[in-house]
Amino acid sequence: MEKMNRFDNWKIPEIIEGIPTKYNWIVQNKDGLELGYKTDIGAFSYINAKYGVILEKYVQIGSHCSIYSISTIDNKTAKVHLKENSKVGSHSTVLPGVTIGKNSIIGAHSLVIADIPDNVLAFGVPAKVIRNLNV
Repeated sequence: MEKMNRFDNWKIPEIIEGIPTKYNWIVQNKDGLELGYKTDIGAFSYINAKYGVILEKYVQIGSHCSIYSISTIDNKTAKVHLKENSKVGSHSTVLPGVTIGKNSIIGAHSLVIADIPDNVLAFGVPAKVIRNLNV
């Protein structure tokens, strides 16, 4: 018997402003969200896309993550971009203006305040590159 990939029948979920999706994640300012093919967002995650959030194909975001294109603490506003096949560990926060590179992994409980290049492992508060990944 062939194992079924959970993304074999992937469809973009219905996103209603401020209401949890059937996967229990929520988006504010949904018109600013670009959701790529086979993107996986964990339960209880929050995305504020007022100034744009791009999640390219195959992006994975763990549960309880927050992605902000606007910060009410310092009034920073800027697009957030997670490139193809990047992964963000659970309970992490990504602040305005950040780009996370292709194939890069952000460890759990990280605070991402600056760009992360392609093909690296980064984690911490603030997140720092730990090592390159062999991709």
